[in-house]
Amino acid sequence: MSKGVILSRSFYARPTLRVARDLIGKVLVHDTRAGVASGIIVEAEAYIGESDPACHAAPGPTKRNAPLYGSPGVAYVYLNYGIHYLVNAVTEVEGSPAAVLIRALEPKDGIALMRRRRAGARQTSEIPVDDLCRGPGNLTKALGITLAQNGRDLTDGALRIEDQQDGKRPVRWSRRIGINVGVEQEWRVTAVDSPALSGRRSKKL
Repeated sequence: MSKGVILSRSFYARPTLRVARDLIGKVLVHDTRAGVASGIIVEAEAYIGESDPACHAAPGPTKRNAPLYGSPGVAYVYLNYGIHYLVNAVTEVEGSPAAVLIRALEPKDGIALMRRRRAGARQTSEIPVDDLCRGPGNLTKALGITLAQNGRDLTDGALRIEDQQDGKRPVRWSRRIGINVGVEQEWRVTAVDSPALSGRRSKKL
């Protein structure tokens, strides 16, 4: 199992689009009692400020979106449509609500553990590796991320993002997906030719 350098708070305390770009190729790690599961980030989306209608900060400060207004480098986890947990990395300076949603990973450590978590009680045939963390709800289930990780410090803890020297990946930018407002913003960044991307492939360089 490879280990890397945990990203510092200063990494996140920058413009959100830069953070999103630089997260591609980094590794999301979750260390639990069941074991360690990790994957290379290959797809992410930026959500920036109260003026972004798709950002949870659009209505202003609330109890739910409080982590967005807090320190950069903190996890913002929420339940989407009462079904899936989604994990974000809070960015920019404290008081400027913004975050990067992690949408897909290429599994790295703990693949057997991820398969057990994804299969649950179904006991169906093995889920292909590239499908284990395809999509933001699938990756949180595979890594065992729930609301218990909301507000956790990504720079020091069981849930973290590391630079494991996997190399800088070429990327493409495209419009965000899975939303109904703010769709004109090309704030979705993907690793070129990754087999684990969710949704449609982007075309814009």
